[in-house]
Order: sequence, then C-alpha cells, then structure tokens
Amino acid sequence: MVKKSFNFEDASQIFVGAFALAVPISFSEEAWRLGETLPFSNLILLFSLSMVFLSLYTYESVFLRNISGRQFVFIFRIVVAYAITALVVSLVLFCINKLPLLSEPLIAIKRIIIISMPASMGAIVVDSFDKE
Repeated sequence: MVKKSFNFEDASQIFVGAFALAVPISFSEEAWRLGETLPFSNLILLFSLSMVFLSLYTYESVFLRNISGRQFVFIFRIVVAYAITALVVSLVLFCINKLPLLSEPLIAIKRIIIISMPASMGAIVVDSFDKE
C-alpha cells in the first residue's frame, strides 16, 4: 500500500521516536553545558547535519528511494519531523526547568538544537516503521 500523505499516525510515531531519545539526553548535564558553550558556527553545523541525516534516512528508509511526484511530501515530512522533535525537546527541557526561554533565550535555543539532533533521528526511525 502506497501512502501519499502525512497523517496523525505519522505524527504520533514521530512524537514517540523523538521522546525516546529526547528524555535521556535532556537529563544530561553535558547537553545543558554544550548549550552554554557551543559556538554559533558549530550549532549551524549540528543543525545542518540533522537535516542531512533526516533527509538521507527519509529518502532511503521511509520513501524507499521513490520521491518522484512526491517531493513536497518528502520535504514536508523532514520539516515536520524536525519541528515536532524540537517541540518535544522543548517540552522535556521545560518540564525539568532547563529551558531558560525568557531569561536566556539563546541558551534555550542552543539546547533545543543540540538535543534535537539525535532525537530527530529517533523520530524518523520510528516513523519509518510504517513505510510510505
């Protein structure tokens, strides 16, 4: 069966996969400190690596190398997977009081990006359990 859309099941799989890796990493003091010390250029590189790995894995394992006529869904899935992951990471950091969004927004954003890198891979792996 070939699916041509993104649905609630896909979103819930992404939430579960992101949560599975966001929780242990969010409780890590190393991740919190990286958010305080990592230079902006490294942060951009980390975000770029996230996008590259998400794209490659989605292309190979979710879409099985067949995106012809479905480029929009392909790109949409990558963007949504990262956005959902960032939301999950934000919620976890907020719950453990490690998301200083109002007092130190740059540190908060850095922490989200740092933890979202591995969490986004967990998200897309779980999403791939049900193929396009």
